Amino acid sequence: MRVAIDIMGGDKAPKEIVLGGLQAAKRFAGDQLIFIGQKPALAAIGQLPDNISLVEAKDVMAMDESVTNIMRKKESSIWIATKMVKEGQADAVVSAGSTAAQMAAATLQFGRIKGISRPAIGTIFPTLQGGKVLLDIGANADCEPEMLRQFALMGNVYAQLLLGIASPRIALLSNGTESHKGNKLTLAAYQLIEQTNLNFIGNKEGRDLLSGEYDVIVCDGFSGNIALKSTEGCFSALMTMLKGSLTKNVSRKIGAALIMPAFKELKQMVDYEEYGGAPLLGVRGVSIVCHGASSAKAINNAVAVAIDCLKNDFVSHLTTAVADEKEQ
Repeated sequence: MRVAIDIMGGDKAPKEIVLGGLQAAKRFAGDQLIFIGQKPALAAIGQLPDNISLVEAKDVMAMDESVTNIMRKKESSIWIATKMVKEGQADAVVSAGSTAAQMAAATLQFGRIKGISRPAIGTIFPTLQGGKVLLDIGANADCEPEMLRQFALMGNVYAQLLLGIASPRIALLSNGTESHKGNKLTLAAYQLIEQTNLNFIGNKEGRDLLSGEYDVIVCDGFSGNIALKSTEGCFSALMTMLKGSLTKNVSRKIGAALIMPAFKELKQMVDYEEYGGAPLLGVRGVSIVCHGASSAKAINNAVAVAIDCLKNDFVSHLTTAVADEKEQ
């Protein structure tokens, strides 16, 4: 497998991206990694293992830059990385840069799978019953009901191939479990998803997100992004409060030392870096979207996600599933 890594994308680029790529190169010694970045960043890397090559990019898409600039920045690292996949020089792209720029580059160069209106970002969401699929988490702030139906279909394939669930339970994120609860979008989407052959189990509320009583939960990108980041923030705040409370005096510190392994396990369960990145679903190529604050650990795991997608021939399976659904 050949994975192109945009080393210029992300809040901690290029240092952490490069470190993560080096870790992944060691972890996946039989695969090839390609670092795409500006000349100074490439020159600073130093000695490389045999399974890493370098490609220079003369430009960068900034995190806060308008996505419309992507067409004027065809020498940017994200555009070149995506182009390499399109032209067969790489098999997948990984980036922690601007999500909008990555989505635009993938959509323009790979094209959309026939039957998909807009690509979505699906991620593994930590729950009491292990990782589940949440989508969309930010690619589409405004959605039509038909788009949510398509997200459900794509999430179903994601859960089947990457989580190994034969018949994933598909849920719709709403403000109540009853079928008549929700806004205009979710009410209409409910009717559309219910008409599919998916294992649709109805609505789930925000408080159900961490229960894991579903396998795939569908929502618009605005709601999904808030749900994901609210959960991240909640766990971060909770861990900080627990740390402060457990270190107030000597006796508590002794007790904290005894339960430290349990806290480490909890942190690992909810750490987004354990999941690395999320595939951009609905495009005809593998593009892994990473958190903007990704560290080396996250990039290492994002490469693993890319390789899993390639080994499972994810795009082909998704294309077939969408075509089969359209024929029914």
